[in-house]
Amino acid sequence: MTSGDAVVLGRRDRKKRQTRAALAAAALRLVAERGLDQVTVEEISDAADVSARTFFNYFSTKDEALVGDSESDRERVLRALATVPPQVPALQALRLALAEVVDEVQGEAELWLLRMRVVMQHPVLLARLLSGNAATEQALVAALAARTGLPPDDVYPVLVVAVTGAALRTAMVRWAASGGERSLAELVNEAFAAVAAGLPDPRTCPTAPDRPVPG
Repeated sequence: MTSGDAVVLGRRDRKKRQTRAALAAAALRLVAERGLDQVTVEEISDAADVSARTFFNYFSTKDEALVGDSESDRERVLRALATVPPQVPALQALRLALAEVVDEVQGEAELWLLRMRVVMQHPVLLARLLSGNAATEQALVAALAARTGLPPDDVYPVLVVAVTGAALRTAMVRWAASGGERSLAELVNEAFAAVAAGLPDPRTCPTAPDRPVPG
């Protein structure tokens, strides 16, 4: 591939990301204003200044535009995890694997804060999001089991992925509560550090806040 081809592909990918983000933003804004059942794909497409046909090049349903692409995020995290050196401890490896997604969420703070609000207002969207998260956790358990040489049903990879998900969700909720003012990466690091330290009881371990930060 020549450098010119790379530039063209880079521009094309950037344009695709911009269109996808515009459609998601339009969907979230309209549903936040009107409600889930009062918004059509055609209205979302019009708001993003594209055709309904273009909408379906990016999303298979309206709900998918609202909750995000969990499958794509899952593949990115799995690819990132595969690049982490095998000697890195499992919890720290997962934090490193999540870094790109966490940074992207921070960079699209307005969109993600609106997404979290819309999803919480509509149980059907929350159920879809949880389903996507469950599939991601299952894939990460399998990857972590292979990484550690353990069977997928061993308690260790299952627990590590479960507490990783809890740490990430806790950080996201705290980030949303701050209106996006706090750094999501710092909140994620704080949650992972607390887990890595074994969650010592602050009543009996007053120095517990001085915890190492993974990654």
